[in-house]
Amino acid sequence: MRAFRGHVTLWLSAGLLLATDARAQVGTDPHIGFLHPAGGQKGTTVDVLCGGMLLQGTTNVLISGGEGVRASIVKYHRFFQQNDAPRIRNSLEREQQKLEKKLGKELDFKFERDGCVGKDREMVMKAAGVTEEDFVLLAEYRKLAADKKRQLNPQLQEDVTVKLAIAPDAKPGPRELRLLTPKGLSNPLSFYVGEYPEIEEVEPNNVDAGTVIEKALPVVVNGQVLPGDVDRFSFKATKGQRLVIATKARELVPYLADAVPGWFQATVTLYDENNKEVAFADDFHFDPDPVLFCEVPKDGRYTVQISDSIFRGREDFVYRVTIGELPFVTGIFPLGGQKDVPVPVEVTGWNIKTKQATVPAGKVPGIRAVSLDLGGKLSNRVAFSSDTLPDCMEKEPNDSPDKAQWLPQAMIVNGRIDRPGDRDVYRFGCKAGEAIVAEVFARRLNSPVDSMVMITDAAGKQLTSNDDYEDKGDALATHHADSRVLMKAPVAGNYYFHIIDAQNKGGADFTYRFRVAEQRPGFDLRVTPASVNGKPGESVPIAVYALRHDGFTGEIALQVKGIGEETILSGARLPVGEDMVRSTLTIPSSLKGGPLKIALEGRARINGVEVVREATPAEDMMQAFAYRHLVPADQWTLTVAREKAGGASALKVVQNQPVKVRLGGTARIPLSGPPLGSSEEYVFTLSDPPAGLSVQDSSTSRNSIQIVLAANAKEAKVGTKGNLIVEAYIARVTKDDDATEKRKTLIGILPAIPFEVSAL
Repeated sequence: MRAFRGHVTLWLSAGLLLATDARAQVGTDPHIGFLHPAGGQKGTTVDVLCGGMLLQGTTNVLISGGEGVRASIVKYHRFFQQNDAPRIRNSLEREQQKLEKKLGKELDFKFERDGCVGKDREMVMKAAGVTEEDFVLLAEYRKLAADKKRQLNPQLQEDVTVKLAIAPDAKPGPRELRLLTPKGLSNPLSFYVGEYPEIEEVEPNNVDAGTVIEKALPVVVNGQVLPGDVDRFSFKATKGQRLVIATKARELVPYLADAVPGWFQATVTLYDENNKEVAFADDFHFDPDPVLFCEVPKDGRYTVQISDSIFRGREDFVYRVTIGELPFVTGIFPLGGQKDVPVPVEVTGWNIKTKQATVPAGKVPGIRAVSLDLGGKLSNRVAFSSDTLPDCMEKEPNDSPDKAQWLPQAMIVNGRIDRPGDRDVYRFGCKAGEAIVAEVFARRLNSPVDSMVMITDAAGKQLTSNDDYEDKGDALATHHADSRVLMKAPVAGNYYFHIIDAQNKGGADFTYRFRVAEQRPGFDLRVTPASVNGKPGESVPIAVYALRHDGFTGEIALQVKGIGEETILSGARLPVGEDMVRSTLTIPSSLKGGPLKIALEGRARINGVEVVREATPAEDMMQAFAYRHLVPADQWTLTVAREKAGGASALKVVQNQPVKVRLGGTARIPLSGPPLGSSEEYVFTLSDPPAGLSVQDSSTSRNSIQIVLAANAKEAKVGTKGNLIVEAYIARVTKDDDATEKRKTLIGILPAIPFEVSAL
């Protein structure tokens, strides 16, 4: 099974190659790689360029977040690629030869660099399907190819311009934008509804004052960084102004498959009138998107410069930079509270008149982003955690076992590493054999704490410790710095939980939430892709991931809701101990249209109680050529094409029980389906197969179809369970230039087939 995880990524010097994003590799679903501009002000209308691939025929735009944004399609455009010019030339020459052979004479026709000449040009072009527009695009391609700042990227070869009308009362913040095409619904990307006036960069703006901002601050600047590019914007400021220059870059396009470190790593520099550096930022705490804070030293014109940290760039290196005396929260305390309870918090930051605010009650446990109401102005979004456990505050001094803070019950402590070298110790009573979880939430809440947890007994003996715990539900983390331990108490008594900063740092911002509680086995679910596209009768593969916690390893039964009882989810179980299973969704033949909002539900019995969880839709995104992350989306949708599915929908798996294949042996999977012609046969291959499993052979006869599944003794593992995703082809014997060969045509995907590898 394919693992998904986040990693610390090394900075490597690498060029930008063809994207290997999982969705783009499939080559069948529409995909958008960037939006520019990636936002607009309330009460305005903005044209947004959506760059990607397979976008031709876009008919609609879907935007999450309810009312407030109306969309319409302006135009579609496709860039030429490197192989388009020879394709046109070859097509014209081939049709010219056919026409000359048919007419028995030489045609007055010649292909030149910028078009065709000769009195027979229209006849040849028509036969070849070449238009005047093709030559316009070819000239554009040559111009772009000669521009050292531009790269020709196949994954960004098309774009659609959409017009978004943003209502004056539209709710500010991020929305998800997707494009609807004849091939289905695209992946989602973030579009921000803003509150301040917006401008777009005007090239060239890489020297001197760059783009001059005439509007009064605050202002939002939208742009793109191309290879080796820097963008500069100048504005007037007065002495004493407390400027905040906040950048959104990685937040707009979370991961890039073909770039190291895997996103646009923006840097921001502020210069004075003499081009002297005043301030610089390349991040905010541990968020890669930089925020620059500066108290203006004197009246004058100042210039902001934005670039990539190693001067990479291309069209999907998009940004939004907000400049002005903005209310910006740098920290809150506490970092969370009980579910269903409004929580008063202390606020620190820039341009904040009040030091107190209230976080609205959270309806479900977990981490969410909230904007605080600061005297009628909304702040930037900050992370806040809600839980069902009661809260308490850390009480100093508690830096040694003899001064440990007593915790009378399972609870969450809101604490702070006050100074470098500070140690917070908590005492908790356990029963013999009781399983206790101790977990720190800090980095996941944008705190600088790099925690370490250690547990000792009453005699001071260390029982266990942990530095870094990888939370697979934190999709945007690439450095997991929070700590978590699971301890089974050897005897009844008091145990001591020590928390320190692993980097020996501390201060007012070094806040955390510390959970000490009995083990609560459970799970959360993710399902990909966020946009499911298919035809009536077609089986479409999906992937379901279990984020198991506190030792839960049980089986999870899966069910799709929202599209009727006819819908079949094949392989609808996540096996014991497995973190991922690939299944198929067979779309009812009667179903058409969409996008339809659907849901996936998982059920499991935990300690005798049925637990139900709805899966969060997500996009499986690749980072830096290797690492994968499940980035959550707002909605899980199904879009059904008008035409019915191909030949694979007629193939049925005969047996209902899981296929058991012995290690080193084979198993036969019988199918039923329509007979083929004498020169045809079915061929089957496994898509993303488990280690050691493969289709050894297949046979087609008038009465039966069989797949022979093999388990390699050296690579397969006994006990492996899951589903097989089988691609079905029809192989036909054809004659091409007097040579006989077999050509395969993909006809679709079979319903998922459960399997298990057994012992010899």
